[in-house]
Amino acid sequence: METTQVPQEQVAPKAKMTEAEEKFDRRRKTIGWFLGPILGLLVFFTPIAGLKPEGHLLMAIMTFVATWWICEPVPIPVTSLIGPVLAVLLGVVPARAAFAPFADPLIYLFMGSFMLATAMMSHGLDKRFAYAILSMKWVGSSPTRILLAVGLVTAMLSGWVSNTATTAMMYPISLGLLMAIKDMYKANGEELDLGTYKYATGLMLMTSYAASVGGVLTPVGTPPNIIMMGFLEKLANIKITFFQWMVWGSVAMVVYFVLMFVVLKQMFPAGIKSIPGAEKLIAEKRKALGPWKTGERNAIIAFGIAVTLWVLPGFLSVAYGPGAPILKTYGRYFPEAIVAMMAGLLLFIMPTNWEKREFTLQWKDAVKGIDWGTLILFGGGLSLGAMMYTTGMSKWIGDAIVKTTGANSQVAIVAVFSVLSLFMSELTSHTAATNMVGPLGITVAISAGLSPIPVAVAIALASSLGFMMPVSTPPNAIVYASGLIPITTMIRSGFLIDLIGVSLVTIPLVMYLVTWVVK
Repeated sequence: METTQVPQEQVAPKAKMTEAEEKFDRRRKTIGWFLGPILGLLVFFTPIAGLKPEGHLLMAIMTFVATWWICEPVPIPVTSLIGPVLAVLLGVVPARAAFAPFADPLIYLFMGSFMLATAMMSHGLDKRFAYAILSMKWVGSSPTRILLAVGLVTAMLSGWVSNTATTAMMYPISLGLLMAIKDMYKANGEELDLGTYKYATGLMLMTSYAASVGGVLTPVGTPPNIIMMGFLEKLANIKITFFQWMVWGSVAMVVYFVLMFVVLKQMFPAGIKSIPGAEKLIAEKRKALGPWKTGERNAIIAFGIAVTLWVLPGFLSVAYGPGAPILKTYGRYFPEAIVAMMAGLLLFIMPTNWEKREFTLQWKDAVKGIDWGTLILFGGGLSLGAMMYTTGMSKWIGDAIVKTTGANSQVAIVAVFSVLSLFMSELTSHTAATNMVGPLGITVAISAGLSPIPVAVAIALASSLGFMMPVSTPPNAIVYASGLIPITTMIRSGFLIDLIGVSLVTIPLVMYLVTWVVK
C-alpha cells in the first residue's frame, strides 16, 4: 500500500468497500490499536536468553511497531515515528543516533525524484509519452497489442513516476479504450456489459500490475528498492549504484512483464480481432495536447540531466575499470542524491514565463507532489533497521530463522526471505514490509558468511509482487474501483503471478545477476 500524492486532475476513483469490508477494516484497526501495545509489553516482560538488554527493549518496540504497521490503527508514517521516539525514551539509543537516518542522503534522492515526477505530471509530459507510444502503428486497433502497449507504457512510466500516479493517469485511458469497444458493439446492435467482459477485467489488471512491475526498474521506481539500498549501505557497508540497480531491475522487469502479459492474455481474451475507434480515440487525445510547451521542454531537460548523471558512472566503470580514480572523483561530487536534488532544484530556476516570473515547478505544487509520508516511513525504517543491527537483535532473530528453517545457503536464504517479503506485502504496505524483513535478511546472509546483495535485491523485487488484494497496493485499489474486477478474479490471477514470479523469477534470476555483477 504505497502512499503517494497525485495531482488532482489525475486522481482516479477510490475503491468503494462493501459493508463487510468496512467492518473488517474497522475491526482490524481497533484490534490492532490494543494488540500492538499488548504484544510489545508481553515481549518486554518475557525473558529472552542471548539477547542484550537494548536488543530486548528494541524487540518489544519492534513488535509494537510491526503490529501497528500491519493493522494501521494510525497512519503508517506516524507509527514509523513512534519507533525511534520509544527507542530514545527507553534508552536503546541516544536521540542523535535514532533520528540521524531521517537525514540520510537517500531521503533526498527520493525527494528530488518526487520533484522531477511532479513537474513531468503537472506539465503533461507523462501523457505525451503515453499517447505517443499508444499511437504507434504497430499498436493499431488489435486488442492484444493494445493490452501490450498499455502495459509497456505503464511499466516504463512507473520506473520514474510513482506507481500510484502512473496508474491514476493510465486508468481513464484504459476506460476510454473499453468504451470504444462498447460503442463498437452498440453500433452492431449488440449491448456489451463491461462488468462481465473478460477483456475489460484484463485491461484493468494490466493497468495496475504493470505499474507495480515497472517500479522495479530504477532505485526511485518504488520505495522498497531504495530502502534495501539503504540497508545494504548501513548494515553491510555495500554501496549499490543507480546503474547497477538498473541492470538488475531492467532484466527483472522484462521477465516479470512477460510473465504478467502471458497470464493476463490467456485468462482474459478479448473475443474480437480489432477495436474500431481505438486509433481515433488515442489520436484525438494526443492532438488535444497541442505542441510542446516550455514547461514540458524544461521538465524533459531536467529529467535528462538527472538520468544521464545517474547512469554515467556505469559507463565510466566499463571504460576505465571499477576502481578507477575518475569514478571516485565523480562519486564524491555527483552522488545520486545530489544529482536528484540538483535536477529537482533546477525546475524552480528554469522559467516558463519570465515576464510573470513563473517557473517550471512551483513550491505549492512540489509540496503536494513530494510524498512526505513515504520519506518519514523510509527514515523510520532506516532508523529501526540500524538499531536492530547495533543492538544485536537482527542477528538473534536471523540465527533463530536459520535454525528453524535450515536456510544456510544463498538460494535457501533468498527463497525464505522472498516468500516472507511477498507475504508481508500482501498484508501491509510494501514499504513497511521491506522495513521489517530487510534488516533480517541482510543479517542472516552476513551471519552465514554469504553476500547480502542477493537477498536484499530479492526482498525488494518480491515486495513488488503484491497482486492478490485491492488493499495490497494503491494501483490495485484504483482499478478495483472501476467495478470491472471481481475480487475472486483479482485473487486468482494475482496468486498465479505471485507464485510463478517469486519461484521462477526472483530466486534464479537474482542469483544469476548478482553473481555476474559481483564477478
